[in-house]
Amino acid sequence: MNNSESTNALRFLSIDAVQKANSGHPGMPMGMAEIATALWKNHLNHNPSNPKWFNRDRFVLSNGHGSMLLYSLLHLTGYKISIEDLKDFRVFKSKTPGHPEYDLDYGIETTTGPLGQGIANAVGMAIAEKILSAEFNKDDCKPIDHFTYAFLGDGCLMEGISHEACSFAGTHNLGKLICFYDQNGISIDGEIDNWFTDDTVKRFDSYGWQTISVDGHSIDEINNAIELAKNVSEKPTMIFCKTTIGFGSPNKSGTSDAHGAPLGDEEIAKTREALDWNHAPFNIPDSIYDFWNAAEEGGSKNADWDGLMDSYKEKYAEEHDELIRRISSELPNDFEKQYSSFLTECNENNSPMATRKSSQVCLDFFVKELPELVGGSADLTPSNNTFSKSSTTFSNENPSGNHINYGVREFGMSAIMNGMVLHGGIKPYGATFLVFTDYARNAVRLSALMGLPNIFVYTHDSIALGEDGPTHQPIEHLVTLRATPNLNNWRPADLVETSVAWKHAVTSSSTPTCLIFSRQNTSPISRSSNQVNNISNGGYLLKENSEAQLTLVGSGSEVQLILDAADMLNKEGIHVNVVSMPCLDIFLESDNSYQSSVIRSDLPILAVELGHPNSWYRLLNKNDKVLGIDSFGESAPAKVLLDHFGFTVPNVTKMAKSLLDA
Repeated sequence: MNNSESTNALRFLSIDAVQKANSGHPGMPMGMAEIATALWKNHLNHNPSNPKWFNRDRFVLSNGHGSMLLYSLLHLTGYKISIEDLKDFRVFKSKTPGHPEYDLDYGIETTTGPLGQGIANAVGMAIAEKILSAEFNKDDCKPIDHFTYAFLGDGCLMEGISHEACSFAGTHNLGKLICFYDQNGISIDGEIDNWFTDDTVKRFDSYGWQTISVDGHSIDEINNAIELAKNVSEKPTMIFCKTTIGFGSPNKSGTSDAHGAPLGDEEIAKTREALDWNHAPFNIPDSIYDFWNAAEEGGSKNADWDGLMDSYKEKYAEEHDELIRRISSELPNDFEKQYSSFLTECNENNSPMATRKSSQVCLDFFVKELPELVGGSADLTPSNNTFSKSSTTFSNENPSGNHINYGVREFGMSAIMNGMVLHGGIKPYGATFLVFTDYARNAVRLSALMGLPNIFVYTHDSIALGEDGPTHQPIEHLVTLRATPNLNNWRPADLVETSVAWKHAVTSSSTPTCLIFSRQNTSPISRSSNQVNNISNGGYLLKENSEAQLTLVGSGSEVQLILDAADMLNKEGIHVNVVSMPCLDIFLESDNSYQSSVIRSDLPILAVELGHPNSWYRLLNKNDKVLGIDSFGESAPAKVLLDHFGFTVPNVTKMAKSLLDA
């Protein structure tokens, strides 16, 4: 069996699947087939029989539109993707959707498609490998020792996130990161010379990467480049692979016609002839399967690692047990006991402070108890309060550091965090101002889509940040985050609610969390033990009156406002229930009986929150009201703005009474 036959198997499985689906991208798989052959046949350490083997090399297809290349590789090498699965490409609920969707059972390391995020994920994986290897490896025993490989194309490098992530990777000397740039010069609109003329080699040289240029259709050149890359430990490597999109197609190769549409029966027949491929669609000879099958070699390498781990356990029992705990995403045995004591302490010592500072108090506890927490900020560490008492800075001099200075890279930070979670053994948190979630949004969305338990910390949560003005004052941001499926958004009112929010975040297994904190001080709130217990339900009664005439609902800093308004109303003989709603997402997922016990359907409701009101209409009846903000803010001190926008006790009481008059 020669390489050309095995390589062409990748091409034609991709061609035929796209043709059968009448949808997809054949050009990239056809052009990158030799690169895939060199890497997957000769270098990639993986085990199709155990896709979750922890010390496997990671492979990321950043140019995810070429998904059929990945599915073909997984099928041929022995993963649980059958020939029937390939025939079901882009079919509803198949294992082979249009773009790769994260599923380790089938060997898919991450969801890709939005260009540029895959390479950022790969950077995150390489960072996780570097941190864990620095923490756990010994001179005589290295349980964490693998590479991260990524394929990417012109589109990935046009996206700004590639600059954010790749600059960061060069700064941190991620020598275990090896990337392959499919330099075919074609995108959907045609030849890219009219819109992308960067000298990408110089670009990556300036980042501090090793750069190697090869003929992307020469397996020998690619093999040699990979060997060079693996031997340079202090730099990530970008291998520039000059390729022809749609390689082998007589009439469509080298053109955008091969990019995002089936070749068509006639052109496929000509391509079969040109590449001497004499097999029917989806018909792969046994000799080719034998060539590609990686189960035996992968199983052997996996077994060697298992033996190494046995030796590691004998020599370093404590480190072994801690590593296994982190790989398994289990909490320490005494965590719940320690947290219970911490929550009691928070309840007893609750005091006026901004919730961003409450978050700092919580971080001091959680980072100490959970060393897998690795956090940072997009150049706002003192403002976000993300450096704990147990933090040390991640750097080339301190690769086991647990605090990362991401620089002004909100999008890159978030996508890198996704890669760290995907790698395993690390639970990251990353912070910025709430208004800058606009930059990070798509990475947060992919985190939710993949079910990654990331922790996104967003401070300066409203117009109350004051004089920085409307460019820095979030209005629509919280409602946008709440509209995202599988994303929990906590906006706590004080230290106690903040501690519960952090607990939910660090214990989540399949849902990312946004923790949303104030710049300004909030007031400590007195609670019964039952009320403290109910915080975890997302919403709960702070004040209940058997004669209640209406319900006031608020979150974050506005909880004290509605409590004060309730007191004024009570003095006027109007009885109200007061509800704190730190996490609307979780509350709306609770059973109807609990929701009804908190918010009575027979009472009018006034919701109060310093943001766009749309989130709250899911709770309200036709005549209920929201005090929110549906315009941009202004530059002025916080008190001036709160008065201007009506977030005062007199205005809340006025709106409440208007509900009774309706």
